[in-house]
Amino acid sequence: MQTQSIQSSIADADLFLTLTVAGQTCGVPVLVVRDVLGPQTITRIPLAPPEVAGSLNLRGRIVTAIDLRRRLNLAPRPAEQQPMSIVVEMAGELYSMLADGVGEVVPLRSEDSAPNPPTLDPLWREVSRGVHRRDGQLLIVLDVERVLTIGGGR
Repeated sequence: MQTQSIQSSIADADLFLTLTVAGQTCGVPVLVVRDVLGPQTITRIPLAPPEVAGSLNLRGRIVTAIDLRRRLNLAPRPAEQQPMSIVVEMAGELYSMLADGVGEVVPLRSEDSAPNPPTLDPLWREVSRGVHRRDGQLLIVLDVERVLTIGGGR
C-alpha cells in the first residue's frame, strides 16, 4: 500500500532538477533540461553582457553559457570551483546555465508551492516562479525563460 501512495504522490507532482547557486538550492523543470554537463571549456564572447560567461560546444552546436552567479549579482565563484552546466532549449536555441552544483531530480507538487516571499532579493524574485520548503530549506523554482532574459528591464 505504501508503494502505491508514493507512486501516486509522484504522479501528482512535476519533476525538477535541483541545483545550487552560492549555497541556495534551486529547481528547474526537468522537461526543459536537455543535458547536464561537468566542467566545460568556455570561450569568452567579446562585448557580451557580464552574465554571459561565453559559449561552449555541445556535439557541434554552439551553446551560450549564462553564469547564474553573475545573473543574480552574487559573489564570483571561487577560482578552484568548476561550474556545472545545465543545458536548456529556449526558442530553438541552446543555453547553458552555469551552477555551482547539480543535485537530484525531485517531485514537487504545485499545491505545496508558495509565492515568492517579500523578503526575497528582487533579482531572485525576477527569475523565480515560487518556492518550496524541502528538507528544512527553501528551494527556489527558477523560471528558465526569465533567467535567460538578459538585460531586459534591469
